[in-house]
Amino acid sequence: MKVLVAGGAGYIGSHCVRQLIAAGHEPVVLDNFAYGHRGAVPAGVKLLEASLGDAAALDRIFAAERIDLVMHFAAFCYVGESVTDPLKYYQNNVAATLTLLEAMLKHGVKKFVFSSTCATYGVPEKMPMTEDLPQAPINPYGQTKLDVENMLKAFARAYGLSFAAFRYFNAAGAAEDATIGEAHDPETHLIPLAIWAAQGKRAALEVFGTDYPTPDGTCLRDYVHVDDLSRAHIAAFDHLAQPGTALFYNLGTGMPTSVLEVIKAVEKVTGLKVPVKYSPRREGDPPALYANSQKAQRELGWQPKFRSIEPIVETAWRWHQQRPDGYAD
Repeated sequence: MKVLVAGGAGYIGSHCVRQLIAAGHEPVVLDNFAYGHRGAVPAGVKLLEASLGDAAALDRIFAAERIDLVMHFAAFCYVGESVTDPLKYYQNNVAATLTLLEAMLKHGVKKFVFSSTCATYGVPEKMPMTEDLPQAPINPYGQTKLDVENMLKAFARAYGLSFAAFRYFNAAGAAEDATIGEAHDPETHLIPLAIWAAQGKRAALEVFGTDYPTPDGTCLRDYVHVDDLSRAHIAAFDHLAQPGTALFYNLGTGMPTSVLEVIKAVEKVTGLKVPVKYSPRREGDPPALYANSQKAQRELGWQPKFRSIEPIVETAWRWHQQRPDGYAD
């Protein structure tokens, strides 16, 4: 299929572009480069620079390209920023997505794969987290993703849109050949921050809270490799043939890893010491978040290749060694 990848120059989107090529599809990247990188897009892939909220640009794109399916990775995703600047998040994550969906329907494109998040659940009632848990976001970022999920359900009923929404956990790692990887600005993810601290690029890695009701007192999270996420998204394509299909899946390994266990894995893989600064808990951080992904495994035939933290860290370390300045070099 010919697939329009919104946010295809970003972290998860760029990895998905390469997985699409490997699976025999033709990706077309759409990105406004607010956070994406031109160097993350493979040579030979059509790259269109535009914003999702630009209705005229989207109209031109859908008129010119014979798009079969749209993948959406173009949301803003900084939780803290969503609290201090919710207008930015509602404009991009909700309003611009509505503009994209309107353009799709206008041009008869009715297959959609959406990058959602486990943040739609808020503080979950039980672990591991299943798709039927109540959704009660505790920040605007999670709320905007839930708003889009609800929009998609309404569009499926009213217009026959077929979609899959993936609620995933902590995306991590880099391409196995180290050609692309994680390069956020600002960087907030634990593994790259730990690697930077080990390399001396940061004075220390700040660990928030050591008194949680977990085995070592630090938060437990579910780290899922970015290529595994990408493969799951592509596996949904064959399940969207029926008009009005509405699919929701959690994506994670189901194996929670603590902050201290991530640090130990980084130290083992790199052979370097990670200097640590211990700080109080951050408000709103649940003790544990990890997925039950059996539904995706059962219905999509998806299996994560990377099932533990160490091989995930190994891919990230290769990327940081090969591209110490990210895409800037």
